[in-house]
Amino acid sequence: MTEVGPPDAGPAGQGDGGGAQPPRRARQRKILSRIVRETEAPTDSFPLIKPGRKAPDDFYDARLGAVLDLAGSIGAVLMASGTPAIATAHQVTEVAAAYGIEHCEVDVINTAIHIAVYRGPALPPASTMHIVPSRSIDFSRLAALGRLIRRITAHELPPAEAHVELNAIITAPHPYKRWVATLAWGTLAFATAGTLGADLLVCVVSALSTMAIDRVNRYLNKQGLPFFFQYAIGGIIATAPPLLIFKACIMWGIPFEPTVAIAAGLVVILAGLSLVGSVGDVIAGAPITAAGRFFELLMLTAATIAGVALVLHLASRFGAPAIDMGANPPPALAEYPVRVAFGAASAVAFALACYAERTAAVAAAFGGATAIIGYLIGLSLGLGAVASSFVAAVPVGLVGRLMERRNLAPPLLVSIAGITPLLPGLSLLHGIYAVLNGQSNVGFTAVLGALAISTALAAGVSLGEWSSFRVRRRRFPQRRARPRA
Repeated sequence: MTEVGPPDAGPAGQGDGGGAQPPRRARQRKILSRIVRETEAPTDSFPLIKPGRKAPDDFYDARLGAVLDLAGSIGAVLMASGTPAIATAHQVTEVAAAYGIEHCEVDVINTAIHIAVYRGPALPPASTMHIVPSRSIDFSRLAALGRLIRRITAHELPPAEAHVELNAIITAPHPYKRWVATLAWGTLAFATAGTLGADLLVCVVSALSTMAIDRVNRYLNKQGLPFFFQYAIGGIIATAPPLLIFKACIMWGIPFEPTVAIAAGLVVILAGLSLVGSVGDVIAGAPITAAGRFFELLMLTAATIAGVALVLHLASRFGAPAIDMGANPPPALAEYPVRVAFGAASAVAFALACYAERTAAVAAAFGGATAIIGYLIGLSLGLGAVASSFVAAVPVGLVGRLMERRNLAPPLLVSIAGITPLLPGLSLLHGIYAVLNGQSNVGFTAVLGALAISTALAAGVSLGEWSSFRVRRRRFPQRRARPRA
């Protein structure tokens, strides 16, 4: 008769062969599995399409083309208005889903929108592509488009009626005359110079130069001149009049600061670029669109720098007096209310220059005031220009989303208009002037500082918008969980 050994000895207790595992070895494996093995699903899981879904019927195929054309047209208008790529793809997907189009994949790049719909294993996928037209910011059109999307997602409009309303939005004239927009651009330059601490004469010169830029570039745009040369001519016009007036003021003994006047013009020129959209695309995970937008931003900024540098070089060659490029001291506490008022006025002026509605202009004023208050608080705490710009931009993103929830203004309007008074026109001018005078290290440091401030502004806006989404997701379930009285 064979004697049986202990449970943890012999071939049956090794665990790798046949037979049951001993209790102690099983507990050890279970503990090790809890420590090492992941129990949750992966965060970025791929969506699975069930192959056994019901085949589309004739009614589905009949409305599919109309829905894709409507969704693609809406996405093209959103992209042309400067909306980030991820937000555009989300809106296009919502429009398609509102009409029952399932398995819709949207690919958005800087110049095109491609939509593909999976229709089952037996049918080829349906797809369409829309080319994004030349970008021009029109906030009244963007607001009307937002109202149309809300009606579509609420299932209030069939595709045919929605397409008619979309065509009416696209072809509608601006809400006011062009000279009102030109006056608003001048007001933006006036208020921006006031935000930088300029006196009345400097503010007036900035406003007149900016209005001249708007009228000249509008004429050149009708002639088909590429935007690169338009921005270069804008840099020339922003620089030449302040330098001429500066030379005349020296002869007459009148104090005048041409640097602030030029910087205000640069802020106005750079305000229309897609800074928020390009950095937002980088953060949200749309690198191709972000690269296209950011490269376009750099090229147009370089064209503006070339125009400014050309005028400064010619002025030095013809014996123009040197410009004082000393650092501006931080504002005193008594100047804070005036700076905040100028910041709000800058945001309102930019909104009106881009044809915003009245309620949207009021929302932009809140964004501009919030940005200046945050920036001044950051400077008073000694955070520096870059960190203060980031701190100021975060609440601007929050304010933009709050205004969107109340249907007052598109968040893009509040974001762009709010950070406009903080654009680094003065730092950019300091860098250009230093490079032209042989101080390459100082100049490139100032230019990189201006780029860092711009990136901090756009990143702060993106973080503010994300924080708003997180707050809304946490607060809404709490409200639903409360029992009714």
